[in-house]
Amino acid sequence: MTQLAKIALVTGAGSGIGRACALALHRGGFALALTGRRRAALDDTAAGLPPSDVLIHPADVSDEDQVGALFATVQARFGRLDLLFNNAGTGAPPVPLEDLSLKAWRRVVDVNLTGAFLCTQGAFRLMKAQDPRGGRIINNGSISAHTPRPRSAAYTATKHAITGLTKSTSLDGRAYGVACGQIDIGNAATEMTAAMTGGVPQADGTLKPEPMMDVAAVAQAVVYMASLPLEANVQFMTVMATQMPYVGRG
Repeated sequence: MTQLAKIALVTGAGSGIGRACALALHRGGFALALTGRRRAALDDTAAGLPPSDVLIHPADVSDEDQVGALFATVQARFGRLDLLFNNAGTGAPPVPLEDLSLKAWRRVVDVNLTGAFLCTQGAFRLMKAQDPRGGRIINNGSISAHTPRPRSAAYTATKHAITGLTKSTSLDGRAYGVACGQIDIGNAATEMTAAMTGGVPQADGTLKPEPMMDVAAVAQAVVYMASLPLEANVQFMTVMATQMPYVGRG
């Protein structure tokens, strides 16, 4: 049983933003439950951390049974959950909208939206029943929750939907001490965004490199949101590379 004061579950914790935020949360005093599809990647995230502070449980967040087993394991190991960071996400090939396959569309919806919903349900059940009651959920939105990139219908649709899920979760959680906020991230430098430095499709049809920011800035922002007392909440926060196209994009 961990001696740390709070427990955080991070989805998509095997790389990128998930890994950076998980490690920052641990430095901020949270014990960790790490999930993602690849056990080896989760092990890499946890490398060097005290085993007593970390639970590794691989899962596909789009699978209801796997999510149920994940939350049962978190409850059995830690007895409670103070923070869920809904971070797991995926995209679709950047093809013309009319050429996007239904299979690709459904995979993005299943992971980005249904996965966040299933994990939110699991967190609600734990947070409502535990003593003391309550907790916090942070959803990873995106600049695409506000403004799309070309050929990103599936990703953009799910990120707009995450905003609706955030609002509904925040409202439905009030009676149970469950706070919910959203962080919208733009151009954090990770393995997944490395190709963006070579050129990103713009709304005018051109291909241009875009400025990036250190992923540590995202981790710092998530730790701030997570560390607030439950009577305070960051409802929405946008953290982005200062020089990237967003305001006035397109």
